[in-house]
Amino acid sequence: MAKSATRYICTSCGAVSLKYSGKCFACQSWGTLEESAIEEPLAGNSSTDNVLPASETLQQPGNSVSQQRISTGIGELDRVLGGGLMPASAVLIGGEPGIGKSTLMLQLARHTSPLNILYVSGEESPSQIRDRANRLSITSNDLRLVPEVNLEKIIGVIDREQPDIVIIDSIQTLYSGEYKSSAGTITQIRECTSELIRSAKSRNFILLVIGHITKTGSLAGPKTLEHMVDTVLQFEGEGYQWYRMIRSVKNRFGPTNEIGVFRMDEKGLEEVKNPSEFFISGRSTGVPGNSVLAAIEGSRAVLVEVQALVSKTNYPMPQRISSGFDLKRITIILAVLEKRLGIPTWGQDVFIKVAGGLKLVEPASDLAVAAAVASGISNTALSPGMVCAGEIGLSGELRAISDGERRIREAAHLGFDTILLPSANTRELKSSIRKLPVTVKGCNSLQEALDHMHL
Repeated sequence: MAKSATRYICTSCGAVSLKYSGKCFACQSWGTLEESAIEEPLAGNSSTDNVLPASETLQQPGNSVSQQRISTGIGELDRVLGGGLMPASAVLIGGEPGIGKSTLMLQLARHTSPLNILYVSGEESPSQIRDRANRLSITSNDLRLVPEVNLEKIIGVIDREQPDIVIIDSIQTLYSGEYKSSAGTITQIRECTSELIRSAKSRNFILLVIGHITKTGSLAGPKTLEHMVDTVLQFEGEGYQWYRMIRSVKNRFGPTNEIGVFRMDEKGLEEVKNPSEFFISGRSTGVPGNSVLAAIEGSRAVLVEVQALVSKTNYPMPQRISSGFDLKRITIILAVLEKRLGIPTWGQDVFIKVAGGLKLVEPASDLAVAAAVASGISNTALSPGMVCAGEIGLSGELRAISDGERRIREAAHLGFDTILLPSANTRELKSSIRKLPVTVKGCNSLQEALDHMHL
């Protein structure tokens, strides 16, 4: 008989504590410890304690057969996955309610035939799913719906049906009868996911797990959940907007931080072939406070509009508000502008927004943010044909960035005539790059870049 032990697990970092505390000892987060009952088998009562697992001989590299990826039939999703789905892999998909997770999973049935798909729904009834499938014009004899939340019964259905792809919607609704806790707790989420992954590896099917997110936008459940799966995909954007973005947060079989852009309409999620046109469409030229960034998202270059609104504050402490950009980095950029360049930022409310809902994480976006702020302060609009990218150092210098040539090609492709980059990225350009109809200007410092922008 197993004895029960109570542990407290941090939902932020996965650290385990024997007693409750308001603050996690590992990541120092407040209010993240949740109670979890762990079943521990008594020592010595198992007949398999001394049984060693069978060993396997690894094939020589020349004789090994590489696994073929399975295309989803959706180009943007294949890009984010690194070329398609890997057999016997586990993929976790997270996002806000109503953003399109279930819609995307249903659309797989349209493109992956004749693969057998088992759709396990713990939140919606089969009639609701059928109504959505009819609205999306999805008809497939290879899709099986199972309205079940008990893990043991789901494993039994998998053994009977022998599917190629299993979709779990969602993991927070499942529970195992071996544990006393209710569905959605840390213990149930962790153990149910672990058992499903073991089943996927042993039975050689692809596991797609839909997960909820918290108020902060991170995946709900223990942090170890992200380490257990092979790939983590996260929806970005707002549920009330037409456009959705899927970002690869983790991928053992492909690049990370890759994005796929979709447009939600009555027929479901449709691919956006050229994301740059989406991110800079509808931008207002000749307006102070707007700049265009040549960003790198995964393996593609994307042009993004960065907007800044600067106004005199009415409060003792000026506001710093950002959407799509790290607030701490904004503070550093404003300090460099004031200390190194003498541009007054104190006493000014600064609001930063990345158009289209994209979240900028790469350091090369510093220059575009600084240019937008300086443009807003001086009330001078930037040239509509200018693009920029560069990392700003604390002394005001521009540091080298990655993939400068891809940024130049994308700027030229969309008709921009000038791109500002750090000088280190312009010294050894290929002859094919120099022939493009775009002027490449190298800058050693932020002051030099703003001089080129006439700010």
